[in-house]
Amino acid sequence: MLISFECNGLREQIRSVPRRRPSHKARQRPPAVHWLFGHVEKRFCKTLAFRYIAHMPQTPPVVLTIAGFDPSSGAGITADVKTIAAHGCYGVAAITALTVQSTAGVQKVAPVKPDLLTETLQELVADCQVSAVHIGMLGSGEIANRVADFLEKAKLHSVVLDPILISTSGTQLLDDGGIHVLRQRLVPLAAVISPNIPEATSLTGVKISEVDDMRQAASQLHEMGARAVVITGGHLEKAIDLLSLKESYTQLFRSDKIDSPNTHGTGCAFSTAIACQLAVEHSLSTAVLLAKAYVTSAITSGYAIGKGPGPVNHMYRMKNHPRAAGLAKRLASGKD
Repeated sequence: MLISFECNGLREQIRSVPRRRPSHKARQRPPAVHWLFGHVEKRFCKTLAFRYIAHMPQTPPVVLTIAGFDPSSGAGITADVKTIAAHGCYGVAAITALTVQSTAGVQKVAPVKPDLLTETLQELVADCQVSAVHIGMLGSGEIANRVADFLEKAKLHSVVLDPILISTSGTQLLDDGGIHVLRQRLVPLAAVISPNIPEATSLTGVKISEVDDMRQAASQLHEMGARAVVITGGHLEKAIDLLSLKESYTQLFRSDKIDSPNTHGTGCAFSTAIACQLAVEHSLSTAVLLAKAYVTSAITSGYAIGKGPGPVNHMYRMKNHPRAAGLAKRLASGKD
């Protein structure tokens, strides 16, 4: 796997390397440094970099996800919790809407009662110290307003907004009132907003077919109040993601596009992974880089579970970890 990234014209490449036992000094480096020196995804199973041993106290960082419920668990709140667990964090959740859906698509959306959502959010933050927040599907304008009210009062940091508007199957997941609230209230409250290309086009009106268009759309999102923007380019010929900050700073993350039908939930996994990386106090640039690596490997390990596009494999590291593989083999053989 090869991921390259550009920062204001300067380009670097990160390539996975053969596994070997890291030196004592390398083991003491934080996970981000392992990345920047080329010790990439293939080594994570060996070095256990994603367990964040150097960063985490006995209690892991708590990541709150506010999103809809997908019964197939490919996306939405259940998929978010899988992603959070895969990153060594602890997930708490508030459901914004129930859906009738499977891998074949979304058939129906039913937002929860706004008071129930508000009470859930208040109860969680009164009980837990939340290190990061992920916001996914909202469903309606009233729900979006309640989430904005909550964020204004709670004053939480590291809020990642994934502006989910339409499902892959074409079902509208946020009404016009919700889109208005998203533009006017939620975008300025988020630390970073992570639309894909269709979502960025819907929010800004900019048709995106190349990187310069992504920069233009990001600029318009900044004018709406966005502090940082990550536009994911999975809909382009190459998998190019753009990170843009207000200070005329842009960074591109490139990787080979993976030919797989099992891509359900990629946007949710990516934005939730960013929240997890911010929860352990990585920089936004490093968070995006590590999130892209996570999703790339999760797509590669995806599988079919029904008649439609299958989910990404959120827990692929457990399958690839030598201890987990050995345990699975013993269980399959019936040995203790």
